[in-house]
Amino acid sequence: MNRIVVVDDDLALLKILKIGLESIGYTVVTARRGKEAVELCVVGRPDVLVVDLGLPDISGIEVLRRVRAAVPLRILVLSAFGDEAIKIQALDAGADDYVTKPFGMGELAARLRALGRRVEPDRPVELSSNGLTIDPVRCEVRAEDGTLVQLTKREFEVLEYLVRNSGRLCTYQMILQAVWGEGYGSETHYVRVYVNRLRLKLGDAAIVNRPGIGYLWSPGGSRQPQ
Repeated sequence: MNRIVVVDDDLALLKILKIGLESIGYTVVTARRGKEAVELCVVGRPDVLVVDLGLPDISGIEVLRRVRAAVPLRILVLSAFGDEAIKIQALDAGADDYVTKPFGMGELAARLRALGRRVEPDRPVELSSNGLTIDPVRCEVRAEDGTLVQLTKREFEVLEYLVRNSGRLCTYQMILQAVWGEGYGSETHYVRVYVNRLRLKLGDAAIVNRPGIGYLWSPGGSRQPQ
């Protein structure tokens, strides 16, 4: 995961990010407009998109939606907006992580490393539960009738972790550290957003909520209201 597209309307910041990230081994392409970033992602198929929300042509949220609908890649938001409602909006639009400006290059590098980690080093070929077939190799989920369920990479990772720990209560912190990586633990809204998206896409998937604690996958159960 070393090819990155960075889009921000701040030219000075773009130069700093390009120099800093390339110095630690990343290949970086920059853009100052959202439409240009979308094109770079669709044509170049990078591993990660780093996107600011305040762009001069289209919003960063719209960039998220367009890129997420077109190509499978990681998306990290880098924004001066620190309000939780905006963070949730970005996650809903397809972001995998959110870093608030100002930030340190060390933090950004750590977040990028976390985006590149796999959930489990040794995965069985296939998991089955509640009529779903989960293929960790292809990162695919199929319904009982064989229909492919369209999940983002992060949605897949959250689902796989819950199913792999079927019947066990997984705290927000456990899910964050397993899926997002070490250093995460307070971003509980990340988990809530992704579980809610899974519920919408999987219908009666048995993700049971334990308010204030976390979630568990209940084999043979039905979906619980969030």
